[in-house]
Amino acid sequence: MSGPPCHRHLQNDYAPGKFIITPADRDPLDLAQGFVTYTGDLADGEVKARVGRQEMAFDLQRFVSIRDGPNVRQAYDAAWLDWEKDPWRIISFWSEPVVYVPQGVFNDYSNGHFQFGGFRIERRDVGPGHLSAYYSRYDLDNPHYLFASGPERRNIFDVHYAGDYAGWDWDLESMVQTGSVGAKTARAWALGTIGGFTFANANWRPRLGLQVDAASGDRNPNSNTLGTFNPLFPNGYYFTLAGLTTYANLIHVKPSVTVKPTSNLMFIAAVAPQWRETTADAVYVIPNIPVPHTAGSAGLWTGAYGQIRAEYAFNSHLSGAIEAVYFGVGGTIRRAGGHDSDYVGVELDFGW
Repeated sequence: MSGPPCHRHLQNDYAPGKFIITPADRDPLDLAQGFVTYTGDLADGEVKARVGRQEMAFDLQRFVSIRDGPNVRQAYDAAWLDWEKDPWRIISFWSEPVVYVPQGVFNDYSNGHFQFGGFRIERRDVGPGHLSAYYSRYDLDNPHYLFASGPERRNIFDVHYAGDYAGWDWDLESMVQTGSVGAKTARAWALGTIGGFTFANANWRPRLGLQVDAASGDRNPNSNTLGTFNPLFPNGYYFTLAGLTTYANLIHVKPSVTVKPTSNLMFIAAVAPQWRETTADAVYVIPNIPVPHTAGSAGLWTGAYGQIRAEYAFNSHLSGAIEAVYFGVGGTIRRAGGHDSDYVGVELDFGW
């Protein structure tokens, strides 16, 4: 059994030269994390409790993330409790997501108008993989969707299975959302899959991969049901570092090739076409922002992007990456005034 150690650190984030500043780009000096933890023994397992400002992420961070990639990571003012006894882990949590203010210092906040919490069960070694499922509740008092507004009360059901066997690897996740947004009933879904095969005995250990993602849109704006999927707290890095694509009214197919010339150098190349799930709803960009004048426009085709990424590990503490992305937009976005996009990003990560 151990007492309650305190953990805290600050952040100071700027985006010089960027003309459109969002809460994910800039956050002058503020508290990034500050929490108290307790660990002990319970029913032949280990129990952990954590209270305060903290980060949390599930699985590949499709829907609940720490938002690694943008300048400002996502934190939650939360109470977290988990119990673990191999092969089981049970988690419960309740949080008020932190709202970031791009101006001023020590003024980020959370309040009761935005809450997220639930419980999760995980089990290791289910066949050749690991299985998890969770229920969560998403409450936001003042959201504005294209076809609905008012208090949002979503019930979220998620199942995830990931593993590897004989050169194959996979990560499968599905989510269903029910509840209400204002006077409308919410009914939405999403599916995410990543899989591949690695030729372990070949030079450079090539891996052929395929990623397929889909999320519902609102098929009838005049009905009493809202079908637009809420991606919750997405990490745009899941698609590319450019952070354009998001899980709303989406069909996304991404074949890829990965090679490792050396143990500390890796190259990734991918091409990904995208469509809307329905033309009645808009094209959405990260996190869930509709592109103006795309809802109701003809054509499911959204566009396609190409991605090239190189990663290098200098040592056990320092790594770097370069990523280039070109997105060629489809007619729906072009008619709305959008244009093709180029992106080049450089990362340098130091950890200890």
